[in-house]
Amino acid sequence: MQLLDVDKVRYRSHIKRVIVMVIAVLMAGSLTIAQVLITFFPAAQGTHFHWNLIGVTATAIVVLVLLRKYKTHPYMFEVAYVWDLKQALNQVIRKMTKLNAAAQQGREPAFQALKFFYEGSRQLANLDDNAIALEELEIKHHQLQRDAEAHGVILDAGAYKESYVRSL
Repeated sequence: MQLLDVDKVRYRSHIKRVIVMVIAVLMAGSLTIAQVLITFFPAAQGTHFHWNLIGVTATAIVVLVLLRKYKTHPYMFEVAYVWDLKQALNQVIRKMTKLNAAAQQGREPAFQALKFFYEGSRQLANLDDNAIALEELEIKHHQLQRDAEAHGVILDAGAYKESYVRSL
C-alpha cells in the first residue's frame, strides 16, 4: 500500500455521512425486519429477542455488502483509503516486535516497514486531530531515522511492500 494525500475536510465530511447512513440503515432495517417477522410469527408470551436479533444480523449483512460494493465509488475514496490504511497499519503493529528486532540487525525491509508505519500513523493522527499521538510518533520517528543512518539505510515510505511484514 502506498501513502496518498487525503483532503482532511473532504474525508471528515464523507466519513460522517457514511457513519450516519450506516446507523440510519441499521436502525430502519433491523426494526423493519423484526416487525415483519413478529407480525408473521407472533409469540404468545415472552420476548421477541430472536426476531430482533435476526433483524439486526440481516441488516448488518446488507450494510457490509453495500459498503463493499460501493467501496470503489469516487465518493468513498477517502473513506476506503483510510479503512485500508488502518488495516495495513494493524498488520505492521502485529509484527512490531519482530520488525524492531530486524531493524536493530540492520535489515532494510524492516526499516521501510517502520517508516511506512510512522508516516501512515502520522497521517491518521492528522486526519483525526489526535495531537497526543503525534508527539509520541515524532519521537519514535526521529529514533528510527537515527537508527537507519547508523545502518546506512535510506528511509522511504514509498518503498514499503506488504510482503516485508508477512515475511517476518
